[in-house]
Amino acid sequence: MRLAEIFERVVGPDAPIRFTAYDGSSAGDPGSDVALHVRTPVAVNYLAQSPNAVGLTRAYVSGHLDLEGDMYTALRRMSDFVLATGVNLSLGDLVGIVRSVGWVKFVNRVAPPPQEMTRGRLASLGWRHSKSRDAEVIHHHYDVSNDFYELVLGPSMTYTCAVFDDEDGALDRVGEEGAAPKASSEAGAGRRRGGALESAQFRKYELVSRKLGLERGMRLLDVGCGWGGMVMHAAREYGVKALGVTLSKEQADWAAKRIAQEGLSELAEVRHMDYRDVPDGSYDRISSIGLTEHIGARNLDPYFASLYAKLVPGGRLLNHCITRPRNDLKPMDTKGVINRYVFPDGELEGPGTIQTAMNDAGFEIRHQENLREHYALTLRHWGANLDRNWDEAVSLVGEGTARVWRLYMAGCVLGFERNVVQLHQILGVRLDGTDAHLPLRPAF
Repeated sequence: MRLAEIFERVVGPDAPIRFTAYDGSSAGDPGSDVALHVRTPVAVNYLAQSPNAVGLTRAYVSGHLDLEGDMYTALRRMSDFVLATGVNLSLGDLVGIVRSVGWVKFVNRVAPPPQEMTRGRLASLGWRHSKSRDAEVIHHHYDVSNDFYELVLGPSMTYTCAVFDDEDGALDRVGEEGAAPKASSEAGAGRRRGGALESAQFRKYELVSRKLGLERGMRLLDVGCGWGGMVMHAAREYGVKALGVTLSKEQADWAAKRIAQEGLSELAEVRHMDYRDVPDGSYDRISSIGLTEHIGARNLDPYFASLYAKLVPGGRLLNHCITRPRNDLKPMDTKGVINRYVFPDGELEGPGTIQTAMNDAGFEIRHQENLREHYALTLRHWGANLDRNWDEAVSLVGEGTARVWRLYMAGCVLGFERNVVQLHQILGVRLDGTDAHLPLRPAF
């Protein structure tokens, strides 16, 4: 049985992509604009040993399997096709496939590509969510290369969900190049010139700022601050004294240089440190944008308790994070592609779980918002940036890592579009007695 016949046995004869293999066989739609090509027998080893998304990822990341055309289109078509037709293999089909592939393929283990964070490597780092292990898994993902992130994220250097309006959210604007948004003499002065992504990232920081009610002279703590986007926005646009903390030294070094270049050193600072080491009781506002995913379900209560302790009475917390669509779903799949290749130890909870933990820590919840569609659009822009700068990206991080990013971002677009994951902003207040220090109706 040649590989194309095995492909047809698994997914059916009408797959909406072209399939070709090193043995010269082919299947699927010969006119399709996307094609899957099995380049070497090692790809078969990976797929035989892990006949699922992990096996496909290993084969693709290692270069033994290639995909021609748009990654998102390929994933969407195959997802639609498999969901519609299912995989119906008889016992005879399975026996035939094993005989054709050869039992050696199933038992002769091939090491995963180096981009995979195996369970053994993770176990060697100590207990999950200990300070040392958190620092190492953050290093694994965020210290790839600042130059690489600039290619993918664009001038804003913001690796969290943007907020689009109808104009910036048009699909025909995905991938357009644009300069970084220009500073304004007025806080919250509306849409900035630049590409759709840069404009949408500015709008996100504005939304966070308005929910927090930032005012000149306030003290802001941004936990998990990335490259300092929120810190610089708060200082530049609102005159806020802002401190950001990150476990990534490369992020902190990059942010310090950008803060100095923008002349914001008197107001803005980014430190390489764990949020747990920030002193308590001295901040008017806290933003947590894309950090809760790294905290862990069992650590949510102490996490929000620690943020509550860092706020003055009347202070506000804006928590922005990826969530599951329901609270009864498992927060982590340790055998899945995302935890192995992208976010080791990453855990996603439902919005109700996050909100309950905030409540139990003492916060009064004042607003909650789901930005699911906005993250799908954000990821489309990042994926387009990567494709446009592919050769340079490969030269910076290697083809294997670039392939991880191409696959993961396209897959996450699909995940957000199909409500597999969501993005929630939840605003909480540490009451001053019984006073929330909020207007009767919000201004955001």
